[in-house]
Amino acid sequence: MSSNAKHLHSIDAGHYKNTAKCETEVMPIPDVVKISMSQHIGAPCKPLVAKGDAVKVGQLIGDTDAFVSAPIHSSVSGTVAGIETQRSATGGNDTLVVIETDKKQEMWEEIKVPQVNDLASFVKAVRDSGLVGLGGASFPTHIKYNPRNLDEVHTLIVNGAECEPFITSDHRTMLEDTQDIIDGMKLIMDYIGLDEGYIGIEENKPDAIEKLDKMFAEQGLTNMHTFKLQARYPKGAERVLVYEITGKPMAAGVLPADLGVILSNVTSVAFVGQYFRNGVPLVQKRMTVDGDAVATPKNIIAPIGTQIHDVIEFCGGYKSEPKKILMGGPMMGRAIFSDEMPIVKNNNAILAFSKEKSYIPEETACINCGRCHHACPFNLLPTALAEAYERRDAQKLADLQVMQCMECGSCSYVCPARRPLGFMNKLGKAVVKEAGIK
Repeated sequence: MSSNAKHLHSIDAGHYKNTAKCETEVMPIPDVVKISMSQHIGAPCKPLVAKGDAVKVGQLIGDTDAFVSAPIHSSVSGTVAGIETQRSATGGNDTLVVIETDKKQEMWEEIKVPQVNDLASFVKAVRDSGLVGLGGASFPTHIKYNPRNLDEVHTLIVNGAECEPFITSDHRTMLEDTQDIIDGMKLIMDYIGLDEGYIGIEENKPDAIEKLDKMFAEQGLTNMHTFKLQARYPKGAERVLVYEITGKPMAAGVLPADLGVILSNVTSVAFVGQYFRNGVPLVQKRMTVDGDAVATPKNIIAPIGTQIHDVIEFCGGYKSEPKKILMGGPMMGRAIFSDEMPIVKNNNAILAFSKEKSYIPEETACINCGRCHHACPFNLLPTALAEAYERRDAQKLADLQVMQCMECGSCSYVCPARRPLGFMNKLGKAVVKEAGIK
């Protein structure tokens, strides 16, 4: 970790947690949802329904036999209008199951509370729920909860840091679904066999820390604790959070389980608590809707597959023409080309910004100020990496440890020359991989 990063002001200058006090509102069911078959890291699902089929809430509509995958369920009741292909935010093609809703929200008859008695049945139930990492990574959760070195894991770390600017949906989860979080922690710790549980929360959420501490004490849960983090981006990054709580550095390619840790987002953990109570799979998502182009920023719950323009409309529409719309936060979120795209499982925010707020100054020459180096959580040398990338020098990129970059964007943010250093690191990784350097 960079010991100098704490002396820099710019990364923690403004958190813009505008909706922190906004209680979550449930969005009405839209006329149409478009449910992507690619909502997780790994193999996409294949549709299990066809045009004309009637579907209900929680019904399985997509699955695959691939190991790294998670099933997909209908978030609404209605009729399948067709199967479409749409360009995704990452540039590939997504298969979408388009459903015209009947607004009845009839539940699928096969929904039932899972019966679990050991780790294997617990892991199967988590897979059946369709749960993936809800903090942004979208890694299938059942794989994470079944580590290969089971005897060596001992600690659960719940990521409640929510360090990205603007986003407050995890904060609201901690305030509104507190018991679900505790129930989820109990289940995970009991079935995996973990001794201690920690919830890492940035200090700018004192109400969440206070509420969790109070409920832990009232329920006599002496092996569950909150861990107060400095309110500073990127404290919520996996490798940073593990280091903060355990003191163990975590290199690229190392899994939390290799360090004795199971790490899970707080909303994922809350969902575990909910699912083992009601048996309803992952069909809806809480998210923050904000940005200066949005009329009424809110925290909302919407059916997965809701198109973004419907979400914005529920928040009063656009008060100015959006120049940039992001799925996720301004540091690591993805810019999208259309508000007709549907929300997916790991969406924690939709942000819409005006031309004024989206303005990016023209890039100028590096002035060798060193700010990028001081800002990097892993003490990398972004300017040297950029030079190596521009020469396409794979060996130099590897020697400078470009693979350690977690693409947090801190270097780009602090750069007075407005150089896209983080993005060049991303491209540099591709150069190293193409060269076959381990």
